[in-house]
Amino acid sequence: MLSERRLQVLRAIVQDYVGTEEPVGSKALTERHSLGVSPATIRNDMAALEDEGFIAQPHTSAGRIPTDKGYRLFVDKLAGVKPMTAPERRAIQNFLDGAVDLDDVVARTVRLLAQLTRQVAVVQYPSLTRSTVRHVELLALAPARLMLVLITDTGRVEQRMIDCPAPFGEASLADLRARLNSRVAGRRFSDVPMLVEDLPEGFDLEDRGTVSTVLSTLLETLVEENEERLMIGGTANLTRFGHDFPLTIRPVLEALEEQVVLLKLLGEAGDSGMTVRIGHENAYEGLNSTSVVSVGYGSGSNEAVAKLGVVGPTRMDYPGTMGAVRAVARYVGQILAES
Repeated sequence: MLSERRLQVLRAIVQDYVGTEEPVGSKALTERHSLGVSPATIRNDMAALEDEGFIAQPHTSAGRIPTDKGYRLFVDKLAGVKPMTAPERRAIQNFLDGAVDLDDVVARTVRLLAQLTRQVAVVQYPSLTRSTVRHVELLALAPARLMLVLITDTGRVEQRMIDCPAPFGEASLADLRARLNSRVAGRRFSDVPMLVEDLPEGFDLEDRGTVSTVLSTLLETLVEENEERLMIGGTANLTRFGHDFPLTIRPVLEALEEQVVLLKLLGEAGDSGMTVRIGHENAYEGLNSTSVVSVGYGSGSNEAVAKLGVVGPTRMDYPGTMGAVRAVARYVGQILAES
């Protein structure tokens, strides 16, 4: 266990390095921070921190920089989440309140996160499998052709065309629409198959084929795998940090182009807790020089329906980034709940 004083020295090194981009020496620490000890004591503390792997010396400098292990300790023990100011909170709310639909919400969230953090922003669309049904609409396009429109509690809209085995009258369509919504509206997607399995039995024999076809299309929509979509923005921000990447920024850019990598990076959106992965904690090699800050967001319940976050160099303003990510997630959740 590190002493309280050495923890304070580590905090000062992280703060100075993030702020100045320059390796930090004992003289600078003495001048900038009231640590209450002599430069010689600080040098000893820095040597101990280096021995334990929390800081390292770049071969070109006499100063020290934090390692992944040092940043990890800083995030876990030393960094509070920086709260957003009242003007910042109002700006977030006003910007997101202008969204007209779910695509616009996601696009605005990506743009806002990238601007607030000056990092790369990644936002996952709300997952169907973690959503509830708000409404199912059925529209007649032709005597034997229907459109199914599924609307979720997060404002997501899915449309499917259905070719019916026989013509389906307007009265039967209205009946099916009403019965279907009475069973599934407000229910979790995972509950829907059980709720509708006996629905065809309540219809005339000549209509049961169409009712079964509609239900099959609905159930297929609920379980489609291509639901995991995301949006990314602010990639150009990485060019400001060229010197933070060991050789080249290219592996990072290549990793950001892989949607599967990004989805794994955000992790399973089963909770709304903050996750910070630093440097080599990221399994994908191309992102070993980055940190990822992510959090779940939802539409009012405790369970997250998706995640959002940012990707940037390990030399990151962690308290500010964590505060921005958390605040934006909270507002997006409120918008989805009110939509």
